[in-house]
Amino acid sequence: MTKVPNPIDRHVGARVRMRRMLIGMSQEKLGEALGLTFQQIQKYEKGANRISASRLQQISDALSTPLAYFFKGAPTSDGVVHGGFAEAGAEENKVSDFVMTAEGLSLNRAFARLSDPKVRKRIVDLVTVLAEAENTG
Repeated sequence: MTKVPNPIDRHVGARVRMRRMLIGMSQEKLGEALGLTFQQIQKYEKGANRISASRLQQISDALSTPLAYFFKGAPTSDGVVHGGFAEAGAEENKVSDFVMTAEGLSLNRAFARLSDPKVRKRIVDLVTVLAEAENTG
């Protein structure tokens, strides 16, 4: 029987991954900073292995972010999400999953550097048209 990761462990792991990628740190570098293998970092990020409180503090220090960051938007024990990414539906999950990929972060960084609102609107329009064409053709 396959063990299903706890939703909070998955959320915290995803936030570790997102922060690590945002600052441009590899799994190997984070592992080195913590005295772990990159495979262990992968397991933490997938929620397959639970991160202890002391280890999360080390990760927090290594990623230069407060502990609270890892819990923002986490589901509570009753399944309700408070703040951050809501678990409202498949579309929202797809978007948040994409944002946490290397491509998503790269795209967001580049887009954030654009200062002209007209250029931003044109890019959104272009991507919308391309996505619609891909889904209909």
